[in-house]
Amino acid sequence: MPVILGIDPGSRITGYGIVRQQGSKFSYIGSGCIRTPEADLSIKLNTIFDGLREIIQQYQPETFAIEQVFLAHNPDSALKLGQARGAAIIAATQAELPVFEYSARQIKQAVVGSGGADKTQVQHMVQHILKLTGRPQADAADALAVAICHGHTNQSLINMAGVAKKTVRGRLRR
Repeated sequence: MPVILGIDPGSRITGYGIVRQQGSKFSYIGSGCIRTPEADLSIKLNTIFDGLREIIQQYQPETFAIEQVFLAHNPDSALKLGQARGAAIIAATQAELPVFEYSARQIKQAVVGSGGADKTQVQHMVQHILKLTGRPQADAADALAVAICHGHTNQSLINMAGVAKKTVRGRLRR
């Protein structure tokens, strides 16, 4: 029953979500946001790194999944987002966690069933999938969606590998 840490990176707010996967089902472990101070970017990045290091120590996830950088209209925003992702990935790498990356479209497709879903739809489906009593905060919901996406993707690969093991010379063994 793997524990997955999902990350929705941001230079001001980085969402995190932790789920346990049991086959095709998920259970909620925890979620929240790391809010960076109004300070130089280096301080913000250090806050993200330290915050995620503490979360990794506390929850002991087996895998780390993060949203990829989207093509922003503002190059400065895209650069800061990339740097926030870097701080998060280094925290995972130092903890020797495997790192998986997913596009926003892949995440929405896995959780909502539509790559064009909006944030409200993602929040609703995360609440439904994890059987939460309340709607999670947007950044935390996005991070939980990343974790769920990884679980679904990983489970699909395991299922495909199982089918491949059952085939001999292109024929399915019965």
